[in-house]
Amino acid sequence: MTESALPAHPPLHILWQDEHLVAVYKPAGWLVHRTGLDAHETRFVMQALRDQLGRHVWPVHRLDKGTCGVLLMALHKEAAQALAASFAAHETRKEYRALVRGWLPDSVEVEHALKPDDAPEDAPVQQAHTTLRCLARLSWPESYDGRHPETRISLVQALPTTGRRHQIRRHLKHVAHPIIGDATHGKGPLNRWWAERLGQQRLWLHAQSLAIAHPMSGEPMRFEADWSALGHLQEAQDWQRLLALPGWQAVT
Repeated sequence: MTESALPAHPPLHILWQDEHLVAVYKPAGWLVHRTGLDAHETRFVMQALRDQLGRHVWPVHRLDKGTCGVLLMALHKEAAQALAASFAAHETRKEYRALVRGWLPDSVEVEHALKPDDAPEDAPVQQAHTTLRCLARLSWPESYDGRHPETRISLVQALPTTGRRHQIRRHLKHVAHPIIGDATHGKGPLNRWWAERLGQQRLWLHAQSLAIAHPMSGEPMRFEADWSALGHLQEAQDWQRLLALPGWQAVT
């Protein structure tokens, strides 16, 4: 299918824009750009945003296909180079929300080196660090496997200080609290069980905010995809409906 033959989609929601950069809300299920690893996908943020704005855009970071939330794009080459340098130097602050299996402790520091995906056995590992904080816990009064009287989940804040691929998903698996709906690093029976109860099968991972210096002025910038401010988007409604379930206990 050629780019001109791609099916039409609703316009992407723009969180912020100037002449140098644009921050958009990336829907779950969209790729940032084309890849041969998912040749049948027709939804690409780069192409859709280019057509929407009527100008070329440059990607400076990525979000997994299943992840929704804040995505930043540059609007010219110089801005792209400056933003890419900030990401490479870890001069950003990224905050995520995740729905995970079990009750995560109040806070966890995960220092667990990772190899690149599909790397050979002798490939060097890369240092990776994520701060996890439990925001709320829920006990569902059913057992997903028949072995326990209840099924527990947590709402988690994840703050990665490095940017390895699938880092949050792999670190949460490492501490035995995989993300609900993670087909690669999670638990299939549990994912399917929650999908039936929540009425949706998806990766419950949301890029909540991104803080970075403006590529030209150096001014501190913070872009946020807050559910309460995005009530017109179906995904924001899904998260709000999830967090409105009775029984959530906030962690203070």
